Amino acid sequence: MNLDLALANFTSIPVLVFLLATLAARLKTEIKLPDAIYQGITIFLLIGIGIKGGHALRATGSHEFAIPALSAFGLGLVIPVLAYLLISRVKKISPDDRASLAAHYGSTSLVTFSAGLVMLESMSLFVEPYVATLLAIMEIPGIIVGIFLGVRGKQASNDKIAIGATLKEVLLGKTVLLLVGGLLAGFATTEDSFAKIKPFFVDLQPGILVLFLLQLGFIVGSRLGELRKVGWALIGFGVFMPLVGGALGVVAGHYGGMSVGGATMLAVLTASASYIAAPAAVGVALPKANLSVALSASLGVTFPFNLLIGLPTYLAMASALAQV
Repeated sequence: MNLDLALANFTSIPVLVFLLATLAARLKTEIKLPDAIYQGITIFLLIGIGIKGGHALRATGSHEFAIPALSAFGLGLVIPVLAYLLISRVKKISPDDRASLAAHYGSTSLVTFSAGLVMLESMSLFVEPYVATLLAIMEIPGIIVGIFLGVRGKQASNDKIAIGATLKEVLLGKTVLLLVGGLLAGFATTEDSFAKIKPFFVDLQPGILVLFLLQLGFIVGSRLGELRKVGWALIGFGVFMPLVGGALGVVAGHYGGMSVGGATMLAVLTASASYIAAPAAVGVALPKANLSVALSASLGVTFPFNLLIGLPTYLAMASALAQV
């Protein structure tokens, strides 16, 4: 990995604010955002990314988008299975918790995606305009596959109830509804209409992301004590799994015809783990799963790993593969 790239990522404002908030939480300094503001920022990022991606998608030919879209969907099915098989080697984790972890790692992280875009845009690297659509495509199948792995051995009647409620939670939940709605609105709007909202929904995204990372840094710092409870095996999984997913994303993006920036963003999606949409769906379908296990891994290990080390690593992978 290019050390200059890693250093630039470590010293970027979003990462430094995340580290500041993590330290503040360990020092018992209350700097977290009010819940209403935190939820408002979540809505802003979801709909803003959707509008930006949907409007840019207007200029994208279907032949350019088809292979990356199929690749993203396929990876959304494969990655939760890989996560389930890997975590199955840790015998002390229950079957429900394995399925929960598979669902969390099969889905995607909006904030990791946003941080990746900010990093690449700061470097003036081209990223295909449809990557936000890939985020929407990968949000759903990973959660469903992970939950299927958890309910497949249960009674058929319970399976139907769980899967039906889960589909409703995933498809009508805030994450998918706002992201897909934003994509459709952005795709349908005119240039003049988009230009009026661009200063708010697009230009302000990097600054709003910093506030979001302030909140997440505080949450991570507050949860560090829980990592001792889950054990080193789960921590190792939280580092190894994003590297596996990121490598698959880079390869799929490269051979799917995407640019270095595009392949990097697909890797960011496949390497990230959900901590917004997945917990809500898993809570409905797998009520016996201990969500603190999945959140300790996804938010306490994988998210900071991706933010500090993963993002420049995936870019280095994509750059190296492009030169082969």
